Amino acid sequence: MSASVIYNAQLLPMHQGATFDLRASAALVIEDGKIAWLGTHDTLPAQYQSLPALDAEGHLLTPGLIDCHTHLVWAGSRASEFSMRLHGASYEEISNAGGGILSTVKATRAASEDTLYDLALPRIDALIAQGVTEIEIKSGYGLDLDTELKQLRVARRLGANRDIRVHTTFLAAHALPPEYSGNADGYIDYICDIILPQAVEQGLVDAVDVFCERIGFSRAQTERVFARAQAFGLPVKLHAEQLSDQDGAALVAKYQGLSADHLEYLSAQGIQAMAEAGTVAVLLPGAFYFLRETKYPPIEALRNAGVPIAVATDANPGSSPIHHAQLMLHMACTLFRLTPEEAIAGMTCHAAQALGSQQSGQLQVGMDANLALWQVKDPAELCYQFGVNPLIARWYQGRCSRPNK
Repeated sequence: MSASVIYNAQLLPMHQGATFDLRASAALVIEDGKIAWLGTHDTLPAQYQSLPALDAEGHLLTPGLIDCHTHLVWAGSRASEFSMRLHGASYEEISNAGGGILSTVKATRAASEDTLYDLALPRIDALIAQGVTEIEIKSGYGLDLDTELKQLRVARRLGANRDIRVHTTFLAAHALPPEYSGNADGYIDYICDIILPQAVEQGLVDAVDVFCERIGFSRAQTERVFARAQAFGLPVKLHAEQLSDQDGAALVAKYQGLSADHLEYLSAQGIQAMAEAGTVAVLLPGAFYFLRETKYPPIEALRNAGVPIAVATDANPGSSPIHHAQLMLHMACTLFRLTPEEAIAGMTCHAAQALGSQQSGQLQVGMDANLALWQVKDPAELCYQFGVNPLIARWYQGRCSRPNK
């Protein structure tokens, strides 16, 4: 049996969603990778008092951060497109000219599996050093059988070789590949009949996503992918309402989807459908910032409807080349006007909900001991500043590391 105690902590359980229930002079017991007990240090049961112990020195102990939307496995660079946008080209114009996602597809198809793994390692290590203990990684830069499977294998390999839980999401319906130009329905057939079944057979898929947008796939095409995912017993999520209102949020809610992500053009109808289904709204302030968007997600309407709000990096080469979880907390507050309580819930308990993860995102008995200890006293400090990393230590399934030492 492996067991230890963390004591003298300011403990932030995140039990109640977007509220702080800060507990001073707290202790937490880790046993066999799980949280076995928590409470005030002076009530620590006798059977735990002789365990190895770490003095938190009054610092903040939270659930490990969760990045519930990333595209972490890719090759190539899109720096030239960054320059094009600064010269006035829009995201859609770059995509329609053959850039955008398809330029990353070309580079990713050409890269070996080992190369993709080596390229992804510093990205995931950067997030681990920011206190992230759980992450979603999408495919979608292959758009063919071999490369989609290659991306998913790399994502699984990252999870096997680092102390972090990786959720894999199948996103072959990310863009139309050149070999299916003018034949989007044919490509959807290929996804549903060939790529997804083989990915499922090889045990590479935890969820299924689609880019439902004018430059992506229609609502009807999205629904075909969702129906196929449902036949395999897989949960769905959606890139929804980023550039226009395609009524995608209502569609993913119809399928009891885990999340709808981006949501700048989300309608009242979509909000109501998400609220009724329990679908999480995932905000991606990095993409909003990087693309210099001006249309804000309807934050107040989401609040009023009781829709859980998550926050993620959207780490990808084209619209959010950012691997900084704490910066997302800051941007969620400064750009979208989330409160610190909402932002931290967005990268803990609500992010766990967006991944369908039942054993993380909160500090409570029986949950995985995925924790982060920060050199701060006030939780708002995690959102207030960036560039100085206050992470002291990080636990993944009870294993402690100090990534920044």
